[in-house]
Amino acid sequence: MPTRPTALIADDEPLLREALARQLERAWPELEVVAQARNGREAIRQCETLRPDVCFLDVHMPGLSGIEAAQRIGRSAHLVFVTAYDQYAVQAFAQGALDYLVKPVEPSRLDDTVARLKDRLRAAQPAPDIEPLLQQLAAGLAALQSGAPPAPLRWIHAQVGKTLRVIPVQEIDYLRSDAKYTLVAWRDPAGESGDALVRTPLKELVAQLDPAQFAQVHRSVVVNLRAVSHLTRDDETAVIHLKGRKEVLPVSRSYVHRFRQM
Repeated sequence: MPTRPTALIADDEPLLREALARQLERAWPELEVVAQARNGREAIRQCETLRPDVCFLDVHMPGLSGIEAAQRIGRSAHLVFVTAYDQYAVQAFAQGALDYLVKPVEPSRLDDTVARLKDRLRAAQPAPDIEPLLQQLAAGLAALQSGAPPAPLRWIHAQVGKTLRVIPVQEIDYLRSDAKYTLVAWRDPAGESGDALVRTPLKELVAQLDPAQFAQVHRSVVVNLRAVSHLTRDDETAVIHLKGRKEVLPVSRSYVHRFRQM
């Protein structure tokens, strides 16, 4: 008989731990919640002892936070963060391998998360190296708590097949919204190019990009100004031609004024 997948839930609120456990019982009946932790230190101890497949970690817990606990747990389990914040923190979560749930947890969102976890466990896919993203996330949350604006985004983590690709922001040619996802088109210094989908909505990424380098040119398109070759205009709109790329990008009427000097 195959071994049941196991999970740990860490949250300093007992009612929230129990609520998530009940939701998981509905969304993933095969999953066995083997422990519930009240804080980050307890989560680390139980993870070391019980070796769960998945850890659901509340971000804000007394003592060690969920992020600090995750840095100690490392790659020994797949991590899902649970957060009450839906601003900068969620943007950082959504860019890469980290999964997240926003309180109160919506059933549809939990179903999506469970489906991704099942795929990773079924494929025996190891938990990814998330230390760089955890550092970025910790800095973003500190900025959020202090009220300071977050620093411009430095890289985006995107799943390309079974590979987690770290894309430096300066190598991105453009971003384009695609249903619930954002298409990231990139090109590295060696000339290799490609594209990948990330779960972060375009409007959330725009808030983290350096406005001196990136410009929104359409409600669904943001372009790296360094990648622009030239524009072709008509009466009210324009089309952007990119260096070394065949595709062109639309510029809507409300954004044409940004390119008057080009």
